[in-house]
Amino acid sequence: MKGSFIFSPSFLILVLFFGAANSQDSCNSPLSVERSLPFDTASLQCVSVWPSQSFILRYQQASTNVWNFLLSAPNTNAYIGIGFSPNGKMVGSTAIVGWVQPDTTTDMKMYYLGAQSPDQVIVVKEGNLKLGNSSMNVQSNQIYMAFQLIVDAPEKQLIYSVGQRNRLPSGPDYALTQHQDQISTLLNYATGQFQKENPDASLKRSHGILNMVGWGILMPIGVLVARHMRQWDPIWFYSHSIIQSCGFVLGVAGVICGIVLEDRLGANVNKHKGLGIFILTLGCLQVIAFLARPDKESKVRKYWNWYHFSVGRILIFLAAVNVFYGIHLGNAGTGWNAGFAVVLVTLFIVGAILELRMWKRK
Repeated sequence: MKGSFIFSPSFLILVLFFGAANSQDSCNSPLSVERSLPFDTASLQCVSVWPSQSFILRYQQASTNVWNFLLSAPNTNAYIGIGFSPNGKMVGSTAIVGWVQPDTTTDMKMYYLGAQSPDQVIVVKEGNLKLGNSSMNVQSNQIYMAFQLIVDAPEKQLIYSVGQRNRLPSGPDYALTQHQDQISTLLNYATGQFQKENPDASLKRSHGILNMVGWGILMPIGVLVARHMRQWDPIWFYSHSIIQSCGFVLGVAGVICGIVLEDRLGANVNKHKGLGIFILTLGCLQVIAFLARPDKESKVRKYWNWYHFSVGRILIFLAAVNVFYGIHLGNAGTGWNAGFAVVLVTLFIVGAILELRMWKRK
């Protein structure tokens, strides 16, 4: 009796566990909603397009200008969407979005993404796509969104998104809330091979490189030139001015790239952004101070020197912190951290050696 008492709950747990595991769709599992779909599924090609969100895409070319699509994903009380984009970006794409209401009724709409703002993401009948038969089913807590596209060749750049939990679209306009996650992929329909894309990768890279080189590398070099090359007057002055000007221009360009990138991604990077704007403000103050510097014989020159020295070093310190923070936010990897750290350590060693030489001369 005791053995039976222990066995029964254990057996029940195992059944529930394996039942939950098998309820999740995969390319290796048979379709449980095959009979309720508006097209034949015998020749559908299957691709796991978004493993982290368990998005499975099945598709086939049914005829010359008819393509069948079946997107499945877990029902997390959030909308799921697939967008067909001409350039890999959300803006300008047409998306098929579906969701399950709390009462288990389903809904599927086609949206045209005219801009980032919610009022520009609107429900359309066709948009850039023409829909054929469609249906939406829920089984074992899995959403199956089936639709046909009337098109000779669908866009290869596909965007997938999942909405925020418990924030489903509702009538009359069925406005979409900001998605909680999204991914852009390039799909080869012939082979089923796909690759992840990031349409803003080049902009993100430019933002990081411009700020790293401008604020984080050129500015410290300019400080070393001003402090340890004064015996070569006026070469040190022009060198310092040119290096700092280049650093400032690159830094400003990097900040602009960051603002554009934040707008495109809709990311919450308030600390990084605020620190970047403060660094830019310090840079502008340095430019103003340079233009308004008093003569060498002026009594206030020593206060100006103190101000210029202090603000410059605060800027450099905060820039280094923000560059490392930006690398962390962008998940750029240890290579970027190590590379920037090596540059900073090299500059520090050079500065320490020059400082020792200066003290010896005194």
